[in-house]
Amino acid sequence: MIKQNQRILNKVQVLLDGICILISLILAWIVRFKMGLITVKGGYLPFNQYIRPVIVILPIYLVVYNLFKLYTPRRMKSIFSEFTNLIKANVLGMMIFILYLYIIKEINYSRYLLFIFGILNILISTLERLSVRILLRKLRRSGYNIKHIIIVGYSELTQEFIKRINAHHEWGYDVVGILDDNYYEEYKIAHEQAAAASINSANVGIVNDSDVEIIGRISELEYYLNKWDIDDVFITLNLKEYDKLGNIIQSCEKCGIRTQIIPDYYKYIPAKPYVEEVDGLPIINTRYVPLDNLLNRAIKRTFDIVVSMICLMIFSPIMLATAIAIKLTSPGPIIFKQERVGLNRKKFIMYKFRSMKIQNEDDERTEWTTKNDPRKTKFGNFIRRTSIDELPQLFNVLKGDMSLIGPRPERPYFVEKFKEEIPKYMVKHQVRPGMTGWAQVNGLRGDTSIKKRIEYDIYYIENWDMKFDIKIMWYTVFRGFINKNAY
Repeated sequence: MIKQNQRILNKVQVLLDGICILISLILAWIVRFKMGLITVKGGYLPFNQYIRPVIVILPIYLVVYNLFKLYTPRRMKSIFSEFTNLIKANVLGMMIFILYLYIIKEINYSRYLLFIFGILNILISTLERLSVRILLRKLRRSGYNIKHIIIVGYSELTQEFIKRINAHHEWGYDVVGILDDNYYEEYKIAHEQAAAASINSANVGIVNDSDVEIIGRISELEYYLNKWDIDDVFITLNLKEYDKLGNIIQSCEKCGIRTQIIPDYYKYIPAKPYVEEVDGLPIINTRYVPLDNLLNRAIKRTFDIVVSMICLMIFSPIMLATAIAIKLTSPGPIIFKQERVGLNRKKFIMYKFRSMKIQNEDDERTEWTTKNDPRKTKFGNFIRRTSIDELPQLFNVLKGDMSLIGPRPERPYFVEKFKEEIPKYMVKHQVRPGMTGWAQVNGLRGDTSIKKRIEYDIYYIENWDMKFDIKIMWYTVFRGFINKNAY
């Protein structure tokens, strides 16, 4: 039933996309020629000549949408990823549109109209898809368009998965039950005792944070698939039970049920595994770093150089005023230099405006800055709170020691300390450190959780692209300069 509903939904989505494309072109024609916003010199083609090429282009657009996976199920996909794919599809579609006009030698087709059409189509299609998404989520929350699933294997991974399902009712998943060989007998006894004592069996302690029952053993999977109308099977076996995987998949395929595996080793691999092939043998890299790519590194480095030079010109009056204020308010150098650990664990000297009193080298290397740190000067407290003290790091960016965006660099003493205490801490050194980063714009500055910072840093490292850097820069301007944890 769900598969039939999905096919109907896809057909409706294709129809809606086609309507959006036509509406976008009509509105583009009105904006270009009838609203007077853009001066029309001389005559222009009649409306029917503008609409005629779309009859050929429309099905091509829909094929391109399909290539960018805009007709795959979206239960767990974010609107942002769908919007990104929609933009990519429209850019490619527009290129094909222009190529078609060139082939048929339609040289009088308005370029302004094409541009307006492209923008309108992205906006209208996004609104349409957002409306469909909201409607579907409301229906699922109300109990419609539900997928009934069985989970095979019980472990901490199972509990995490069920927690997420319970937290996202809009996904529309109903967990019918769990099949497991290790806990079934224990659960069965506890369930019977709970029933005899007239208490809720969900409170017996076998399955936490949910009321999902362990209904049988893994060998009974085929029986339950035939007994109930199951849409999907999710496998959450622990590593020791992977020898059962083949039989589970075989049973599901025999019943025509789709199987999805949540690997027990997910903690050790990125969310988007980087798979390579060696003579037909797939190899999964435990860490995919987009900035390992030479082109990506070149793009980011060029961006760093250009933007840091612009920032130096913009902030030079503030930097000059800060230097004078430091010199007048406390004895000592204007620039504070400190050794930090950067790309590939190499040490470098990082620059900051001095915000503290002169201190001995041991304290400087090993003391952690706290909220009411007595070492700070009055003016130093101000420039730390406003992040003005970080501006000299623009020179570090130009030198190549740092990037504008990336994990914040730490002192060697704390690097040695944290690498023993915090798993994956050293992963942050696989990219250039940054003046600001994903952790910082999410409030993780100063005396906050290092473990949480590393989680944000690793997410940034594995999901880097220029859009992400621009997003962090935007958040830095509106969230990051003044921060309650910046001390």
